[in-house]
Amino acid sequence: MAENTKKHSVIVVGAGPVGLTAALTLKEKGISCVVLEADPYGHPRPGSRAIFLHKASLKLLEESSKGLGFTLARNGIVWPIKRTLYKGKEVYKRDYGLTNTEDPHNLPPFTALHQDEIESHIYDACVKAGVRFEWDTPVKECRTHEDGVTIVTESGDEWEADYVIGADGGRSVVRQTTGLKFEGPRTADTFLVVDIKEDENDPLPLERVFHYQHPAMGGRNVMHVPFKGGWRVDLQLLEDDDPEEYKDIEGVKKWLPNVMPEKYKDRITWVSSYRFHQVVANSFTDDNRRVLLAGEAAHLFAPFGARGLNSGVPDAIIAVNGMEKALQAKNESERKEAIDAAAKERRIAAKWNRDGSTTALHHLQGNAPEMNAKREVAASLTSVAPKLGRWLDEGPYGPKFGPPELTTKY
Repeated sequence: MAENTKKHSVIVVGAGPVGLTAALTLKEKGISCVVLEADPYGHPRPGSRAIFLHKASLKLLEESSKGLGFTLARNGIVWPIKRTLYKGKEVYKRDYGLTNTEDPHNLPPFTALHQDEIESHIYDACVKAGVRFEWDTPVKECRTHEDGVTIVTESGDEWEADYVIGADGGRSVVRQTTGLKFEGPRTADTFLVVDIKEDENDPLPLERVFHYQHPAMGGRNVMHVPFKGGWRVDLQLLEDDDPEEYKDIEGVKKWLPNVMPEKYKDRITWVSSYRFHQVVANSFTDDNRRVLLAGEAAHLFAPFGARGLNSGVPDAIIAVNGMEKALQAKNESERKEAIDAAAKERRIAAKWNRDGSTTALHHLQGNAPEMNAKREVAASLTSVAPKLGRWLDEGPYGPKFGPPELTTKY
């Protein structure tokens, strides 16, 4: 099939990390594809960005494109220590020891680097594989029919495909124009997210630290997570707080020295506030079984446990696997069954991840008397019952392992 044609086996809508993963996997399988991206090439993306890839995601990316998982690991960091404090008192600490992220034979348990870099490495692999990109091409409509899909762009161009992977984010045009809808609530609590550039000449120790009711922040929860070249600080605001007061850059400079050394107030690179959505699409495929949703087009979670991108990577790969089977199907029933199986598996995973992040939110929220009492008792007994310290440490991230119906971990 000529590269300048507008007919492909699969069109991927969206060139974020999930869309890139889908396109790379398609190309490595020899399936004709093109990526349509609304933004121009190199356009900076606003909003909260992932900074963490689990080993399961690294393994999937390595399987999709040899060397990619190790490249991401090598260019990120592994923090060897995690600590949890309750009202200033340390209640849990675990030292994993230094993990060699450059081991050519074994992937680390995770890697931490900013999503901009994650995208860059996956994009480089796509270019090397020969993936075709159409930048500055916003999609207006996705029309499915029995024999395939028609994508209409804002410019009026039409693209034809057998299948479409909708990886175009939380406001997905693919989802909306194929009649699929998000279901679920939005969090009541507001969270502030701050990215800070590290002082490479005098860096802080690589530790993930979570504070329950930080004493210098009026009892607000605070988390510090290092990533390659920087830090992310999460601040959970109280019910009566004015988010604008805390997220204004001058406001951040006032409170940040309470939780980090003074010098970091002049190293802020990004600030925003969120009330997180906890939503999953009512179906991951359309009535004609020609579309599969992936990533934030399919689900939005609170970030606790790093469930978003780490769920989006298997979304993309399972979607490609389903479409590969569908393209090889001998009849219509077999074709639809392949798409349905992929859609069902990833929706099970999404609902489970939403429940997990909801559990984490309940654990964190300071307006639940029962949970407040449990945390208080646990913190007071960690010296004689260390398992309670582990419970406090793991609570903000929710359950780690997915349901047995899944073929991938996330």
